[in-house]
Order: sequence, then C-alpha cells, then structure tokens
Amino acid sequence: MEPQWRPVSYPLSPSFIFLLVATSYTWLIPVASPQRIPTDPQAAPEYAHSIRLDGDIILGGLFPVHARGDRGTPCGELKKEKGIHRLEAMMFAIDLINKDPELLPNITLGARILDTCSRDTYALEQSLTFVQALIERDGSDVRCANGDPPIFTKPDKIVGVIGAAASSVSIMVANILRLFKIPQISYASTAPELSDNTRYDFFSRVVPPDSYQAQAMMDIVTAMEWNYVSTLASEGNYGESGVEAFIQISRETGGVCIAQSLKIPREPRPGEFDKIIRRLLETSNARAIIMFANEDDIRRVLDAAKRNNQTGHFLWVGSDSWGSKISPVIGQERVAEGAITILPKRASVDAFDRYFRSRSLSNNRRNVWFAEFWEENFNCKLGMHGKRPGSLKKCTGLEKVGRDSSYEQEGKVQFVMDAVYAMAHALHRMHRELCYGYPGLCPRMANNIDGKELLNHIRAVNFNGSAGTPVVFNENGDAPGRYDIFQYQITNRSTAEYRVIGSWTNKLHLKVEAMRWRMGDPSFPASVCSLPCRTGERKKVVKGVPCCWHCERCEGYHFQASEFTCELCPYEKRPDANRTGCTPIPIIKLEWHSPWAIVPVFIAMLGIIATSFVIVTFVRYNDTPIVRASGREMSYVLLTGIFLCYAITFLMIATPDVGVCSLRRIFLGLGMCFSYAALLTKTNRIHRIFEQGKKSVTAPRFISPASQLVITFSLISVQLLGVFVWFAVDPPHTVVDYGEQRTQDPMAARGVLKCDISDLSLICSLGYSILLMVTCTVYAIKTRGVPETFNEAKPIGFTMYTTCIIWLAFIPIFFGTSQSAERMYIQTTTLTISLSLSASVSLGMLYMPKVYIILFHPEQNVPKRKRSFKAIVTAATMSGKLTQKGGDRPNGEVKTELCESMETNTCG
Repeated sequence: MEPQWRPVSYPLSPSFIFLLVATSYTWLIPVASPQRIPTDPQAAPEYAHSIRLDGDIILGGLFPVHARGDRGTPCGELKKEKGIHRLEAMMFAIDLINKDPELLPNITLGARILDTCSRDTYALEQSLTFVQALIERDGSDVRCANGDPPIFTKPDKIVGVIGAAASSVSIMVANILRLFKIPQISYASTAPELSDNTRYDFFSRVVPPDSYQAQAMMDIVTAMEWNYVSTLASEGNYGESGVEAFIQISRETGGVCIAQSLKIPREPRPGEFDKIIRRLLETSNARAIIMFANEDDIRRVLDAAKRNNQTGHFLWVGSDSWGSKISPVIGQERVAEGAITILPKRASVDAFDRYFRSRSLSNNRRNVWFAEFWEENFNCKLGMHGKRPGSLKKCTGLEKVGRDSSYEQEGKVQFVMDAVYAMAHALHRMHRELCYGYPGLCPRMANNIDGKELLNHIRAVNFNGSAGTPVVFNENGDAPGRYDIFQYQITNRSTAEYRVIGSWTNKLHLKVEAMRWRMGDPSFPASVCSLPCRTGERKKVVKGVPCCWHCERCEGYHFQASEFTCELCPYEKRPDANRTGCTPIPIIKLEWHSPWAIVPVFIAMLGIIATSFVIVTFVRYNDTPIVRASGREMSYVLLTGIFLCYAITFLMIATPDVGVCSLRRIFLGLGMCFSYAALLTKTNRIHRIFEQGKKSVTAPRFISPASQLVITFSLISVQLLGVFVWFAVDPPHTVVDYGEQRTQDPMAARGVLKCDISDLSLICSLGYSILLMVTCTVYAIKTRGVPETFNEAKPIGFTMYTTCIIWLAFIPIFFGTSQSAERMYIQTTTLTISLSLSASVSLGMLYMPKVYIILFHPEQNVPKRKRSFKAIVTAATMSGKLTQKGGDRPNGEVKTELCESMETNTCG
C-alpha cells in the first residue's frame, strides 16, 4: 500500500499540489515512492540518475545531460558539451566557493544535480525531488512487513535551483518551484516569457532574454539592408517566444516584413525538413532566415537545404542556440557558410579548462555520467557493462581529455558558474544579515531559509563574474543584453571557423569589412522583396506587404515628393532631371536671330526702305502734277500708315516689357487704321464725286484736302480712343505664358514671355482697322465703273481685293495654330508678314507707278490745261470716249484736269 502524504508547512492538500503540477498533462505524475532504509545499515542510498554533493546548504541543478529520447523513451544520447561541461562547471564553481575564505566562510555548499533529458515533461518529474523536503509524509497508515512503522529517508532541502537550460524546461519547473518559494537562476533560458515577474517571480537568469536578442538580430537585419525575411522556430517556448519577439519588434519599428513564419514540430515526421525548405523557397526573395531553433533542428535544417541543392541560397541568422557551436555545421560547412549567429558575450574560463582536462575516471567518481562521457569522448568501451555497443576498443582509463580527444569549452560554462556564484553571493548577503558574526549557519538559516528573502538578495547582487563582466539583475530578474556577433566563414585554405564580426550592447557595432560570403565575396547579398526604386519613381506598395512594391515612374510634370507619392510641380515649374524636385521652366521669347524673326524683319526693312524712298521722292517732287494729283496730304497719311505697318514688326519681336507692350497696343492697329482711313476717305470722295456728277454739276461737300484730313483723322481718333480705354481698363504688362509650350515632355516645356494681349484683345485692336478695310473694299467695288484714267479708284480696288485675300488667309493660320507648341513663333510671324504684305500691296499698287513716272518718265509729269468740273464729269460719264481719249493723252492728264477744275487750293 502506498504511503499517504500530508502537508505540514503549506495549507495545500496533496491532491491539489499534484493538480497544479499536472495541469499541462493528461496523466498524474507520482512525486516519489518511499525509499526504505536497507537492511545493511552501512549501505548508502542510491542516486543512479542524479549527482549528490553533501553540504550545509544544498543547491539544485538541472542540466540536459542527455538528448531527448525517441519513440517514447525519455532520454537519448549523451550531450557532451551542453550536458557534461555544464554540470561539471556547477561542481567546479561549488568547489571554488567552498575553498573561498571570503565567500560563505565556514559554510559548505552541496548540490543535487538532475538530468532533464532535454524534455520539459521529464524535467518536471525530476524537479519534484527538489520539493520533497517541504512536504511531510504521513506514515500512520503504513506498516512494514513485520508490522513496524516505515522509516523514510530524509530528502535534501533545496534552497535554490541552478537551471534549467531550455526555456520550455525552465518554464515548466518555475511553475512548481514558485509554489514552494524556491529561487531559480537559469544559465541558458532566454525566452521573453520568463521576464513576466507576475508569473515567474522566483525566476532569474544570468543570460539576457530573447527580447534583447531579437532586437540585436533585428539590428543586424537592418544593417544588412534586408527587409524581407522568414522566421523558423523550434516548437516550444524558446523558439516560439524568440520569433514572436522578433516579429513584434519588426511591427513596431517597421521596415522589415516577415515573408513566412514556420515552426519545426517537437516530433518531426520523415520529410518534414524537406517540406520546410520547399516552403521557404515559395518566397525565394526572402533569403534571410531568422532561426530560433535548438541545435538538433538547426543541423537537420542545414542538411535538408544541402539535400535540396540550396547551398548558398539561404542567409542564416541564428540565435544563441546556434551561437558558435560546431556540432550543427559538421559536414555541412558549405551550406552554413556566411551564417550570422549571436551569442551572449562570454569568455573562456581558463581555470575550468585546467580543471576539466584533469578529470579522469579515478578522480571524478561523483559524476555518475562521467563514465558514459568517457566512452563517448574517447570512442571506447568500459568493460562488459559499457553503454556503447559494438566491437569498439576497450578504454584503458589512462586517456586524457584534450590530449586523446578534441576539447573546446562549451559556451555556457561561464554562465553556469555565474549562476552558482550569484546564488552564493545572495546566501552570503543573507548570512551577513541574519547571522552576523556567527560562524557557520545560525539557527535562523539552518532551520529554514526563507525563499522570498533569498530572492531579494539574489536580485540585489552585483559582482564581477567569471569572465570579468558584471553580474546584475533587473527588477524582472533579467541580465543586461551583451552579445557577440559571429559569422561562419570558410577561409582560402578551406578551413571553416566562427569569426567575431561585431557586438551588441543596447546598440549594434558591426565590422562590415570583416564579413565574408560565398567564396570570399565581400559584397552584401540581398534579401528584399522588391529592389529599390530608382530616383523619380514612387513605390506602389502591395496590399498587406509593406516591403513589397511596384515601382512607378512619376510621369509628366509630376516629381517624387516622397518614397510613396508623386506630386504635380507648380505651374511655372517642371521636374528636374531625376524627378526629385522641381525647377523653374526656362523662359523664352522670339529672338532676333530666330528664322521666325529674320524673315519678317527682312521684309519690314525692305518695306521701310521702299516707303522712305517713296516719301523722299514725293517730298522732292512735291509740286509736280503727279504728286498733286495723288492728293499730297492724303498720300502722306497713307504712307505714314504703310510705314507704321512695317515698323510694328520690330515692336512685335522686341523683348516684351511695359514700354514695348504699351507701344504694341498703340501701333498694332494704328498703322492699318492710318492706311485704310486714308483709302476709305479717298474712295468715298471718288464715289461721292461721280454720284454727285450724275445729278448736278455742283461739287459735293467735304472733298477739299483739309476736309479729307479731318475725316481721316476723325476715323483714326476712334482707334486711338479705343486704345486709351483699353489702357485704362487693363494697363499693359508682361506675362509669362507657361501653357503655350507646355509639351508632354517637360524637358521641352518653355514659358513664353509676352505682352498681356489676348486673342480677343488682338481681334478688338485690329477689328476696327478690318472694318475700315471692308468698308473701303465696298466703296472700291462701287467705284469699279470709274474709268481707270480717273484718279485712283481702280488701283485702290485692286489693293483692297488683294488685302482682303491676305487677311482671309491670315485668320485661319493665326487661330488654327493656337494649340501648337510653336504658336508664339507662327502667330507673330504670320501677323507681322500679313501687315507687311498689306503695306507692300498698298505701296506697290498706289505709289510705285507714280514714282516710276516721276523718276523715269518726267516728260509725262507735266501740267495740262484746266477744264470745267462739268466738262470733266460729262466726259467721265462717257466712258467709251474717255477710254479712247485717255489712250491718246499722256497719263495723268484727266486726273490733273479733275483736280485743277476745282477751286484754287483744292488740289495741292
């Protein structure tokens, strides 16, 4: 019959305690079975699966001496470094403390060290050994075979626990230890979850939590300019918590996206790792793989990558579980090349090296697993009962660690020793407070060490650890984050090794020049979803994946305002060459050397020269019959208008400013107005004369030169009045028209400097002159029946017909090119040439024949006898006779007669 236990120190029933322990399992775990005193009183109790060191104060120890077993067996193969090295480090630290006269003087530390077999459930079962002393067994209902009451072995009272290694094991054990207020210091558990002081209040650790490690790994990824990575975690608290911390940091900081987040099952099925590699290849751009995985899983992942011909594709970033270990990369050096790993900053403890190299089968009998280590380390067999099967060589016992086998101190040895020393320093502080001046343990500590009080002393320790770095704890029991950054490199001699390439102490310090990738390539490999956009391109982010985007060029007049947006440049600006900003659009005007200006200027200059020649000729021969018959005053007005029509070309091409714009407004329509007002007055005079002659012999009114000038200038004054009103309503000024040459290609865009004269204003300015021209044409048509030898009716008619044709051609050219990029050039050239052609037609048809007669046929430029107005009009009505008569007379005779028949001074 099993003995019944009852609690003494805590008001908890045994069933309730077991229920707390077994909350994660479907079976109850037996705490222990009563161990009877052997019949031989000299025999010692057996601890076949644990190490026991006697002492005044007993510390517990949890180490992964063996790997996880397969197919239901709790334990697997021996772990030489992570198991044996670490537990020997604990015993070595206890030896040093017991020899130290300054630390815990007259007090001996002991230990009870258990094997967790790298399995949390098994570790929980083993750790119940630590709480047995706190539960008193009730043997009243139990009797031995002879009827005597049972005698129980008194279990060791554990005041604190060193361990465990795996975070999942530490979490499981911490849940039971906190119930009994037993402080725990881990040397390797880094899961962020253990920083929760409300759930794991009796847990501390001398290694930094993965939240620091995750931040360091994120800083590495950022420094490498990788923004698209995948994560890979071993199932359990360590892997899952580490990846969760990394993902959380990536969300908070931004800039790094997680392509995939995969998990390695605790019990992977065959082909599971090949499947993981294939899934990682689904997002092949995410070459960087963030790994929070145990040593065995790392090795199998690398092997699967090698098997799938992915050597050199993946960029491994390993956590401290990879660190600088050799075992995961043995035989897989090429596929692991370039891997960046992280490890809490540590140093090799030389004293431990000397201690461990001196261990042998004869001087290390306290380690119950040392014989198994010996067989594994030297690849030999100890006698008939050795644990290694097969026909191996027999161990001599004279082998030496480091001489007959390779030896390298395991990375966590320093932290194991620091954890033991932290517990010792806390006990020393507690002893000094409770037992001051008392040699050895005083009753207050010997009977019961309060776990809560000890925890407070643990959190308050501050000393230099075995590597010379300070050992301190924050309010959550975490150590500060100090990491070394390693890279696995293959040198030119094809030797592979881990090289330190940086460190992290709240900030990353990376030696970029020390990094090497495949075959010594120093260039950074990429792990990005999308390549950076070129300047002038914006990122169009893929929905839900902020690190993936399509690059879209900022088109037209848009520039790259930010990484993600294009904005339209101000109207007067255009994008610069790389489209990262805006520059002012170049301002142009019609230059004198432009072909568009050379042609009209050449025509205008010829016209001005010709006009000036005609004026000089007329002035020189001012009193000759030809000049007088032409109506001298009106001729000068008309020649002035012709001159202005040519001269306006220079104002239209000149650089616009307020003065030029003012002159353009005045003279643009004024030259035509002068010309057509004079011609209109002339044709109207001829029409009235011959219409009046048909009715009576009395001369019509207002046909004298003075009257003609008054009429002409009255017509001109209307144009000037309109211009002055325009000045008042809209004062002249210059504008830069950016729309006229706003081409699809911004580089070809130009701003046109011009006067603020719209097309409507131009039409209004020329409209009055065109009205005069049309009216004059109408009179020219009415006087078409006048014999050609009478005055200038016919030449004026031809002039007006030709002018109308010119301006009818001008209108579609001018307004039809309003949308052209060459609008300014075409319209200015068209307008100036049209004005020059109109002036040339008037000059050529009305005055060149006269100049020709004056200069080359002066014999025809003579006065004739005067005839009466009645006789001339009568003769004019007899067109046939006039035609015949005109053929027999010198040119100009009839015109002279018409003029000279008027009153004196009628023709000048």
